[in-house]
Amino acid sequence: MDTEKQLKEIKQSFRQMMDGKVAQSMRDKGLDYHLNWGATLPRLREKADMIGNDYDLAIALWKENIRECKILATMIMPPNEVQPEVIDIWMEQTPTQEIAEQAAFNLYQHLPFAPEKAYTWIASDKELYQLCGFHILSRLFMNGQEPNERGINEFIDQAIAALQGDSIAVRKAAMASMQRFAELGLVYQRLAKSALKTVNLDFI
Repeated sequence: MDTEKQLKEIKQSFRQMMDGKVAQSMRDKGLDYHLNWGATLPRLREKADMIGNDYDLAIALWKENIRECKILATMIMPPNEVQPEVIDIWMEQTPTQEIAEQAAFNLYQHLPFAPEKAYTWIASDKELYQLCGFHILSRLFMNGQEPNERGINEFIDQAIAALQGDSIAVRKAAMASMQRFAELGLVYQRLAKSALKTVNLDFI
C-alpha cells in the first residue's frame, strides 16, 4: 500500500478511537491541537504494533497537525534509519509537552545519537528541548548508561540550573533524571546529593 493511501486509512481509523472526554480534558489543560481525537496511548500503541517500523509513513504522519498522527509517527519511526537533521526538524516542530514526552519515550531514547541530542537540548533555553533532553537522559541512566566525566559535569550543571528555573515540567524532569543518575551507583549518588545540597534540595 502506498504511503498516501495508508495515511488516509490511519486518519480515518482515529474516528473509531475517538474519546471525547480525553480530548476535552486536554483542551481544558490548554493542549490545543489543530485536531485531537482523544485516542488513548494504549490504542495508539496497538495501532503502531500493527503497522511496524515505517520511515516514510512516520515522516508523512508527523507532517499532519493532528495529535494522534504525531504520536504514532514517534512510535513507528525506525531509530536506526532516521538522521539527526530529521530529529532536529521534529524537535523544532514539537507543539506540546505531551508530544515532547512521547517522542522522548517512544523514539529519542533509542536513537544511536541519543546522548549527543540530550546534552545539546538540556543546554537549550527552550523549555520543550530541555524537557526532552532530561527525559532522554533519565531513560539512558535507567538502562545503565554511564556518562563520561565531561557528561557528568555537564549534566549536573544543567540539572541544577533547571531545578532553579521557572518551568515546573522541566524542574520535575530534571529531578527525575537526577534520581536516575544517582541510581547508577554510590559515586553517582554522592555527586547528585552534593549538587542538590548546593541549592538546598534533596531526594524525596
